[in-house]
Amino acid sequence: MEKFLREWRQDALNKAQYESAIFIGDKLLAMTKDDNDAFWLAQVHFAHGSYTRAQVLLSKQDLISRNASCRYLAAHCLIKQSRYDEALGLLGERNPTQLIHTNATKRKTQVRPKTSSKLPAREDTATEEEASTRRYEAAMCYLRGICFAKQNAFDRAKECYKDAVRIDVQCFEAFNQLMKNSLMSPEEEETFLESLDFESIKPPSSSSSSESADDEPADYVHMLYQTRLSKYRNPRAFNTAVESLSTHYGLADNADLLLARADLFYTQCRFRDALAITSSILDSDKYNFSVYPLHLACLFELKMTNTLFLIAHDLADNHPEEPCTWLAVGIYYFSTDKIAEARRYFSKASMMDAHFGPAWIGFAHTFAQEGEHDQAVSAYSTAARLFMGTHLPQVFLGMQNHAMNNMTAAEEFLKTAYGLCSTDPLLLNEMGVVFYHQDRLKEAAQVFRQALRIADEIDSDPAAWLSARTNLGHAYRRLRMHEQALEQFDRVLRDGGKDSSVFAAKGLIYLDQGKPEEAVRVLHEALAIHPQDQIATELLNKALEETVGADAAGREEEDPELEGFERELAQRKAEAGERISERLRGKGRKGKGVEGGGGSGRDRGKGKGRATGRDGREQSLMDITDDEEVR
Repeated sequence: MEKFLREWRQDALNKAQYESAIFIGDKLLAMTKDDNDAFWLAQVHFAHGSYTRAQVLLSKQDLISRNASCRYLAAHCLIKQSRYDEALGLLGERNPTQLIHTNATKRKTQVRPKTSSKLPAREDTATEEEASTRRYEAAMCYLRGICFAKQNAFDRAKECYKDAVRIDVQCFEAFNQLMKNSLMSPEEEETFLESLDFESIKPPSSSSSSESADDEPADYVHMLYQTRLSKYRNPRAFNTAVESLSTHYGLADNADLLLARADLFYTQCRFRDALAITSSILDSDKYNFSVYPLHLACLFELKMTNTLFLIAHDLADNHPEEPCTWLAVGIYYFSTDKIAEARRYFSKASMMDAHFGPAWIGFAHTFAQEGEHDQAVSAYSTAARLFMGTHLPQVFLGMQNHAMNNMTAAEEFLKTAYGLCSTDPLLLNEMGVVFYHQDRLKEAAQVFRQALRIADEIDSDPAAWLSARTNLGHAYRRLRMHEQALEQFDRVLRDGGKDSSVFAAKGLIYLDQGKPEEAVRVLHEALAIHPQDQIATELLNKALEETVGADAAGREEEDPELEGFERELAQRKAEAGERISERLRGKGRKGKGVEGGGGSGRDRGKGKGRATGRDGREQSLMDITDDEEVR
């Protein structure tokens, strides 16, 4: 009869027929007085949402002090009722660190080489009951972390989550909290993963006892966890794990692996590739809310406002209880420059889930967009406290201090971000900008080069880093490395199309090199793109002035013979004038031919020694001589 009732209770629970399961479970417990039956009846109450009833049942049977699984379930009930202090009092504040096994050997994502001898069996090989107790102790570490996080003790929460995974590497809930909330830096994540005891994962007992079969579950879980790490640190290891999982285990179309690949594309600024993947996931599972933050970010970057509008309306109609819904509404308003509305909905999403990182970042962005730097700094600081492992809030804090001209504070925040993640081109570009404005030009150029090198290594979209390349060109320009600067500006123009400011920068370099004609050419191109560009206009005027001056100097240098000819001609004219004057004086005919008038009878016609004036009248050589030489 007991077996019959247990099967009936389990069947009702599997079909979510909680009233039936409670009815049968109660009768079974009355018959057996068994701790296991009491635990399962409490489980049914928990699944039904009757958390108080489940917790009272466990307390009445005095199971909490005697059984680890019952203590875990009772604490979980208290957490569901938001009674975090009571839950901590039940769980205790210390983690059972004596249960932690460390992995002495470094693991890799590749399959490990096989050895001829098997590893020795653990001296403390656990029985089934001990293994179950270990799993529940790990789960209680996870619950302690939840309680500390709710009390804003994030450092203690982080340690509880880490201890939970160290005790039981299969406690994915705790591992997911570490990754989802960015509680560790990329380097710390990798070190932590290598320290986990994957060797404790054993396959179910079967006829096959080969070493490769024993190792396969450990390798499988390790690769799954590898895909959850930050994509900034080791993209090659991530790609290896994804390739193995896709090829050998048929997970190529799995939503979690696709989302991890899209996240990698997003860090590489390949927004269209990431959007294609997230769209394919949502096509098959429309309300997979873990996908939406990345999907919405890609839509925002690509300025697809209409799609954002449709998604926000659909989510608001069907899932108003989800934080992602109001994140979507906030991003839509933010993309349409309705900052006040965006801030209201970002705030609503963060209040629904205090640990929802995208909502906090969006909330801070609204203040930055309006130039409210003090409020933006406060919001970004909250995000940095909540998500201590990600470098992005520190980057944004550096950018805000740079906007306020607090260069020392900006540098400190960016250095903190660099300590968390040294492989983000965005961070390196911002560091270079701060160095540039501090006149540390060599350091700025070095950091800009490093940003472009990393962007190239991670196969990032070149168009995404045009600003870093432009900044490098300006650093070279101020260092008077003109050829290198022109090379960078030419690459910017090739990769990013026409940009008037880049043409203006090239014109400035040509002026500095003493090539005003080249400067005039590129500055005309700048003004063709942006006719109201004041800097290009001023540079063009200067270039034209230098061009005119250069032409005059060039003519003097190029025609020395012409100048000598003109001097000789003037001298001969003077001598001819003197000779004619002497001849006229000798004949006593003073003033002959110098009277005005056009048709005088004393004129001798168009003979020798006459010229034509500007008004068409003939003019004597004496007239010319008197006007030009003998005044």
